[in-house]
Amino acid sequence: MQQMSTELRHLFDRELERLSNEILAFEEEENLWKTKGQISNSAGNLCLHLVGNLNTYIGAILGQSGYVRNRDAEFNLRNIARKELLEKIAEVKRIVSHTFGRLTENELQETYPQQVLGYEMTVSFFMIHLYGHLNYHLGQINYLRRMLE
Repeated sequence: MQQMSTELRHLFDRELERLSNEILAFEEEENLWKTKGQISNSAGNLCLHLVGNLNTYIGAILGQSGYVRNRDAEFNLRNIARKELLEKIAEVKRIVSHTFGRLTENELQETYPQQVLGYEMTVSFFMIHLYGHLNYHLGQINYLRRMLE
């Protein structure tokens, strides 16, 4: 039975679809790269960060996708076309779905290969953490869009 991996697959798929919809909801494409007040990360950079994060911790480490992260670029690149951001989201969505599709319940209970949070944890624990991280930044993107537009 692969119930938890199926549930995680569904949740990540749903939230990555919401991320695409948020990026599409920006009326002015240039607003993807704007900040306001003390906000230091644009919606575009938060999108790149989420894509890089999931490509690394789910795609590369669990799915052996070969992805190599450039975390600095996630926060420093600017003016990437909306179309390219959407393509990056679609690709990471495919990778995440594929990875969860092959994870067994036993593998979800194994120790995650890295101590990303500074301590040992199961794969399922870290996947729940990543889901929360995705939603945290998704909310920031939504709020930033509404504030700018």
